[in-house]
Amino acid sequence: MARHNLRLDRARVELRLRQVWSIARGSSVSRTNVLTRLSCAGITGLGEAAPNMRYAEDAASVLRSLDLIAPLLGDDATQHDAILRRIETALPGCPAARAAIDIALHDWEAKKDGVPLWRAFGADPARAPATSMSIGIDTIAIMQEKARQAAGFRVLKVKVDRAHAREIVEGIRRVTDKPLYVDANEAWSDPRMAAEAVRWMEGMGVALVEQPLPASDRDGAKYVRDHVDMPMIADEAALTAEDIDPLAQAYDGVNVKVQKAGGLCAALRMIEKARSCGMTIMLGCMIETSLGITAAAHLSPLVDHADLDGNLLIADDPFRGALVRDGRLVLPEGPGVGIEGDFWGA
Repeated sequence: MARHNLRLDRARVELRLRQVWSIARGSSVSRTNVLTRLSCAGITGLGEAAPNMRYAEDAASVLRSLDLIAPLLGDDATQHDAILRRIETALPGCPAARAAIDIALHDWEAKKDGVPLWRAFGADPARAPATSMSIGIDTIAIMQEKARQAAGFRVLKVKVDRAHAREIVEGIRRVTDKPLYVDANEAWSDPRMAAEAVRWMEGMGVALVEQPLPASDRDGAKYVRDHVDMPMIADEAALTAEDIDPLAQAYDGVNVKVQKAGGLCAALRMIEKARSCGMTIMLGCMIETSLGITAAAHLSPLVDHADLDGNLLIADDPFRGALVRDGRLVLPEGPGVGIEGDFWGA
């Protein structure tokens, strides 16, 4: 393909949440993400950054990073791998910003080829797994109502904190017998207390537990895993493919997130590495529009579990993309990421 001018547009998008969203680390009523639009040779690719302060990013830092990235893109979007190598070298600690470029490049390239993104990954959409629906920390009555509203989902993911974990799980159990994933978001500091809590959950129909201890406490995680039967999934501790080998000694699986990894390519490397280590793989998300969630969903046939529901927590999603039907992800058939809607109105 002949070279053309490559243009990168970027803009904040303010996202209002349907309800207050609370996890062990805090609460929010809105999120500010950054959308990207990459234009080259008459084709437009869209991307999204969903920054998280847990990983030292916010919308302002993403926009500063994108200002630094823009000159590194060159003028030929077909040089996908070379572009990603340049920006990863230049900005290794800015995963959401890199994800916004990576997604836009993947969208652009798959649109150029006229294929859905899952085909570019060699994925079979029929193998897309069920996705869980997340229930944030709230009063027990509100969490129970959220569980009832999630009737179309086969699995619920329940956020807990250290002080109320048992009360929360018991409350959810009173209104549903569905399998539960419990996500502690590093809530415990004492491995023995965490192990005791997880052993109790084993009798409550909990299928797995995510990140009960701080990401840095690998020895504590190994202690918990050695004293429980339930699968332990690393989330905050698993940022890149290089983390996988040491984590395999302390966890049974990893939660791979496109935004946390730095893009689809980086997430795919994590999936392949975790698979080679015999680990269970969950594909998770941040609070993202249907653009970011759908981009990640194209990788879902390659994993064991999915937790791709961040778009469903948003009241004013500007896009439409992957669907959930009978609890399972349904991937778009259109070219690229396959979303409908355009934030820029073009």
